[in-house]
Amino acid sequence: MPRLIFFCGHAGTGKTTLAKRLLPRLIAATGEPFCLLDKDTLYGQYSSAVMGVLTGDANDRDSPLYLQHLRDPEYNGLLATARENLALGVSTLVVGPLSREVRAHRLADRAWLGVGADVAVRVVWVHLAEDEAHRRIAARGNPNDAWKLAHWDAYRTRLFMPAAADYPELLLFDNTAPDDEARWQLLSALLAPVPHPQIS
Repeated sequence: MPRLIFFCGHAGTGKTTLAKRLLPRLIAATGEPFCLLDKDTLYGQYSSAVMGVLTGDANDRDSPLYLQHLRDPEYNGLLATARENLALGVSTLVVGPLSREVRAHRLADRAWLGVGADVAVRVVWVHLAEDEAHRRIAARGNPNDAWKLAHWDAYRTRLFMPAAADYPELLLFDNTAPDDEARWQLLSALLAPVPHPQIS
């Protein structure tokens, strides 16, 4: 049974680093092939080229124009690529904020995802305190974060922390200072049988 595992969360939470750290452990534990699909890697340069032409700011990932016209096509392509891998029997880790989709429970909706009951779906919500996320975003120096840092009060209105009781489909992971035991527990949860029925 191929696995579709999402690593979601707001900017600066360490989604990609966590996914890359767990990937070899998942391969070793399952003996299965895995593919890593990071939204920024797949679409970052393309979106930079488009936004540079449209607005003159190649690093814009937060303006209404980007959010209205490029955000959803990026995610649609990301999920289409995941489905192609799953159809070939290749388990897939998808990395991206996906905050709207998480908030709407879409990642627990197999019809919306376009995957059948033969795919094991897991969703990890990676989080940490807002001040620590701000510190990490500032420290990493990614030009795509310029708008966030310059307009933090506006950006932070888009942040949310899903409550465990309201989002039972999520594996919540505090990435402030995780140790090997915390990562091992997450790995074990990812490998556990998926509960049924899922939200649809």
